[in-house]
Amino acid sequence: MEHIVIIGNGISGVTAARHIRKLSDKQITIVSAETDYFFSRTALMYVYMGHMKFEHTQPYENWFWEKNRINLKKGYVKHIETKSKILHFSEGDTLQYDKLIIATGSKPNKFGWPGQDLDGVMGMYHKQDLENLEKYAPNNKVCKRAVIVGGGLIGIELAEMLNSRNIPVTFLVREDSFWNGVLPEGESTMINRHIKNHHIDLRLGNNLKEIISDENGKVKSVIIQETGEEISCDVVGLTAGVSPNIDFIKESDIETGRGVKVNRFLETNIQDIYAIGDCAEQHEGINGRRPIEAVWYTGRMMGETVAQTICGNRMQYNPGHWFNSAKFLDIEYQTYGWVFANPRKNEAHFHWKHTDDTKCITVCYSTNTNAFLGINTFGIRMRHDIFDKWLTEKRDVNYVMEHLAEANFDPEFYKTYESDIYSAFKNELQTV
Repeated sequence: MEHIVIIGNGISGVTAARHIRKLSDKQITIVSAETDYFFSRTALMYVYMGHMKFEHTQPYENWFWEKNRINLKKGYVKHIETKSKILHFSEGDTLQYDKLIIATGSKPNKFGWPGQDLDGVMGMYHKQDLENLEKYAPNNKVCKRAVIVGGGLIGIELAEMLNSRNIPVTFLVREDSFWNGVLPEGESTMINRHIKNHHIDLRLGNNLKEIISDENGKVKSVIIQETGEEISCDVVGLTAGVSPNIDFIKESDIETGRGVKVNRFLETNIQDIYAIGDCAEQHEGINGRRPIEAVWYTGRMMGETVAQTICGNRMQYNPGHWFNSAKFLDIEYQTYGWVFANPRKNEAHFHWKHTDDTKCITVCYSTNTNAFLGINTFGIRMRHDIFDKWLTEKRDVNYVMEHLAEANFDPEFYKTYESDIYSAFKNELQTV
């Protein structure tokens, strides 16, 4: 019987295993060094904040795996021998495969800062990070202050987590406005204000120089690059992005760039070896999307796609229109289509912000054709299926703005803002 081995038990690897099982009777083994069972990584913050227990982050009961004949092996793969199709583990044992799926996800970036491996320094990506946070920041008596380095989505989640336990937070962001490489200026500056309104010490345009140790090898402070200021702290969160977790592959003949290089079928340069999720790097462009996308839903789609190919229905990965969602403390964020921080050639942005400074939208459209290209929404929930349809139909921006209420996802009796937004849009067009 053909043996499919999947390295990694995140959303990509587990989705691949589930769909291979639906489609076939192949032998399946999932290998992971992190946890015994699959859990929802995005839910870790809610465990720390007391909204759920860790077992609630596991979508499947522990008996699910045996019932579905999916073998689970805990271990760290040290080397892949591609010619003989053998995995070598750090414990010294081996495992034979017929087809291999690499789904090892991401690891937090470290940039060689002095002190980056001290006790009390952590990312916020793995279960072990959650355990470290509980150890070093259980409350504001043990942890008098935390410093977060890096201003992306994981950084603001960690700030919210620590804030929920009344632990003072200093937030070092290299850019001169929060996430301004992704968000247009009006949105980025609104989020700056929102972070400060939560009594978080946001330091824009500040870089970490080094992390200082106490006599026991634990963090006691950080030094700011620009000013030389020393900030006392008990925890340092390193959230300056992630990179593919592929160090163990570098010695093999599998082609890598930043990630494991794959084609549109998620195949590597070695026959019978595939890569999916955060660790996969597309070397054939897909609709202007980034070669590596560390996003939950694309990982799940890759898992579904590769399962089809492995089970005899060779299928191209086709993620469709870009979308994503996140939360900036109390403000929900959604994006559909393309809205870049600065409009590209022949593009324009329409930006609307509510007077309460917690709701805004930015719409991107073509100045040549008036085609709707994308939307960012903050504090107003919109329907994915409607925007997906409008993007596919290449709708005119005037049509989209006129019909914006159709996309509203907020519950009945919620205040709606579409008529205000449309009025502002029409006024802006008339004054241009």
